[in-house]
Amino acid sequence: MTLRRKLDLRYALVAGVCLLLLAGLAHHEFVVEPRVRRELGQAKPSGSNWGEYAEMVFHGAIPLVLGIGWWMMRKTLNPLDELTLALERVHPGNLHEPLPRSNKGDEVDRLSGVFERLIARLDQSFRQIQEFTLHASHELKTPLTVMRAQLESLLRDDTTLPPQRREWARSQLDEVQRLANIVDSLTLLTKADAGLVRLQQHQVALAELVRECFEDAQILGEMYGLRVELDACDDILVPGDRHRLRQLLLNLADNAVKYNQPGGRVSLALRREGGFAEIVLRNTGPGVPANMEKQVFERFVRDPDSRHRAVEGCGLGLPLCRWIVQAHDGTIQLATDDDGLTTARVRLPAGEA
Repeated sequence: MTLRRKLDLRYALVAGVCLLLLAGLAHHEFVVEPRVRRELGQAKPSGSNWGEYAEMVFHGAIPLVLGIGWWMMRKTLNPLDELTLALERVHPGNLHEPLPRSNKGDEVDRLSGVFERLIARLDQSFRQIQEFTLHASHELKTPLTVMRAQLESLLRDDTTLPPQRREWARSQLDEVQRLANIVDSLTLLTKADAGLVRLQQHQVALAELVRECFEDAQILGEMYGLRVELDACDDILVPGDRHRLRQLLLNLADNAVKYNQPGGRVSLALRREGGFAEIVLRNTGPGVPANMEKQVFERFVRDPDSRHRAVEGCGLGLPLCRWIVQAHDGTIQLATDDDGLTTARVRLPAGEA
């Protein structure tokens, strides 16, 4: 039996019962009571108050019947609620999990089957994209490595190269290195999506990594005249992968330097907040639009203004940071306050001090 027919029958049943009750009430009010009055010659019948009692019962039964009807409707729609909750939990990592099915052949069951087939096609498409990205990245690495080696050899060995050609070779080497970094980041994110990346689990001295990041940020900020400060650096141990955590800090520091203004400031701090290690990195600059504070963690998404400022990047740095943080059971946020300071805040589960 289809869901539509179930609803029709149950609504008809509820409506029929309500109509019968109302008809009984109307018969008592307009037929029985007037006849009794005429027979007794009184304005109101004396003796038993059965009419009033019957009226109270009738009125009391109507809400009860409607409540039963509401419960029946809720029970009928429960499979639809379960399907909705199951679809809300769908994400690229669990596309292979089945949806709840009643196997009764009604509309909800058929709809579940349609969604299952749709999700299966999405899963296949994601797998094909992952395989293509991995294969393409692997094929791109070899020519990029060869080009880089040739350009480095040219700059190192050919002393007769004119200054203009040498500058051209340096520019090409920078572009090749930039492409290689993009390929490496894309390969890492694709492998992470496929569950092929395994993080090492050690007790990492996060303060040591923060100090190293502070020194690197000072070097990066020199060419822009930026003032880099280390506000606090508590000694905290964090369970995780040292290499990936260092990569996280370097990416955030690089963004804080690139998306800044000449003569601006970058501040870095590490503090223990309850059972978490909180890394806060602030910088002065154009900031992040409020409607893009979450979108910037998606792949290949960049602030449109950054393109006009010729800021290097391809939109993979912050997605990589988010993956590293989530792989360590942490959270990351990026926001610009009213004072114009852009804050990147990372919270990681902390171990011993």
